[in-house]
Amino acid sequence: MFRFKTHQRVFQIGRIKIGGQPGELPTVLVGSIFYKGHKIVKDSQKGIFDREQAEKLIKNQEELQDITGCPGILDVVISSVDAIEKELDFISATTKAPFLFDAWPPNVRIEGLKYLEQVGLIDKAIYNSISPTTTTAELKAIKAAKAKAAILLTFNFKNPWVKGLMSIIRGTQEKKGLLNLAETAGVDKPIVDTCVTSIPSIGISARAIHQVKAEFGLPAGCGAANATTRWKEPKKKWGEAVFKACEASLQTLTLAMCADFLMYGPIESANWIFPAAAAVDATIATAAKELGTNLASMEHPLFKLFPKIAAEIEKNTS
Repeated sequence: MFRFKTHQRVFQIGRIKIGGQPGELPTVLVGSIFYKGHKIVKDSQKGIFDREQAEKLIKNQEELQDITGCPGILDVVISSVDAIEKELDFISATTKAPFLFDAWPPNVRIEGLKYLEQVGLIDKAIYNSISPTTTTAELKAIKAAKAKAAILLTFNFKNPWVKGLMSIIRGTQEKKGLLNLAETAGVDKPIVDTCVTSIPSIGISARAIHQVKAEFGLPAGCGAANATTRWKEPKKKWGEAVFKACEASLQTLTLAMCADFLMYGPIESANWIFPAAAAVDATIATAAKELGTNLASMEHPLFKLFPKIAAEIEKNTS
């Protein structure tokens, strides 16, 4: 379970690496900022937000990254053409980490691509996302901007099961698959998002992550927060602490199925997602070491959280 026969690709994007055999690299944790309803955003159409609070949230995620060993990046959600320059300039000035470029509607994404290429940020950006609904104009814009990394979103309304998600990647006789679309757009660092739509669907997405890595050797993960942030019952019935426990356990379930990244939702959730993900990463790395997997860095959560145990493991498996 923790070792694939298929060669596993590792992509370098800015300062981070993503992919590889389970346990080799820590999970990349992606927190969303400027999302719909984000309290720090004063006017999403004009790109007006509380810069002080935004910086605090970003720095908090970076501190958690240093403590746990899980790299943190941002999913930058942009809602209008007028907000592109203000929000992207702020992000690039505040953090050196790469980020997901996430915008709606499509014309905002296209204009955002032009700006990223113009100011030299395109190599730090991961386009979010190429999906079955991506237009030809959008694919041309991705190629024109020379964007090399992109999320491939496996949404399949007609068949949301693992077979359906995999068919979206491969394609059919009637429709091109996501890998083909990515190639058309000049993307050579495709990262697969196995599309969570509900709490129960996290299990399907987790299985699909494993299947993607087994078949294609590509980095894969999902946005489990798409479901957990909408699940209100735990908080109403049992309180905030129980909700956080449920969310952390549901999201990190995907790591046990070898996810390379996790879109954990609002950046405010970092305080309970980072420790949970790091602990799971450490346990997976321990199991993987016995199978011959070498940890890529001493910054891995196994060393960060359990240095004495890590030293013993290194001694006994070397």
